[in-house]
Amino acid sequence: MPLIPEEPQIHESAQGPRVTPAAGRTAPTPRPVPGPRSAATPRPGRPGPGPARPAPPAQRPHSTSGQPQAARSKTRSAPQFQLIPAAAGSALDAADDAVDLLLDSGRAPGDILVLTTGEQHPWAVHELSFGEAAYWAQHDAGDDVFFADAVAADRVKARPVVIVAVNGGVDDATARALPLARERAGALLVVCGEPQRINAVLGAGV
Repeated sequence: MPLIPEEPQIHESAQGPRVTPAAGRTAPTPRPVPGPRSAATPRPGRPGPGPARPAPPAQRPHSTSGQPQAARSKTRSAPQFQLIPAAAGSALDAADDAVDLLLDSGRAPGDILVLTTGEQHPWAVHELSFGEAAYWAQHDAGDDVFFADAVAADRVKARPVVIVAVNGGVDDATARALPLARERAGALLVVCGEPQRINAVLGAGV
């Protein structure tokens, strides 16, 4: 069954301070996905807090209380999926906006992993300039948002939220990366990209 683009939404009710998009970018429509970082500790490479954005609608909490252990395990293995329609050239921006909304709504930075299928995120490029050992040490620390190339999806550890920016690369690599990303996502998988391309590489869908 082909993917049907969903309207942007937020999955957690916690609210937090708002930040503005990077300079030079027009304010995007609110994207799906929840998370908190204080205004005093902005994400690397992103601007500090600015004018407040409208608060996203609260979502009903997803509770597994009262379920048998087996049922809870099954729930963890099938994270909620969201598709954010975006051209390859803007998929990375859409992923950044999704991260901001997650942080704004109360999600801890260390809960979020961002994978890119094409050009690496500027943060990853910068950190890799200090060597792979230092770069992966930050991944292992797990206390901040981590950005990685999708080809390394089999190396990254599971996190509650995984965001995939389909910003280029070959379709075969994307087809391999998305199932791996789903395995790494504990609660939410967000894919930013062209719906037709994503459907094409996944066939029946994620």
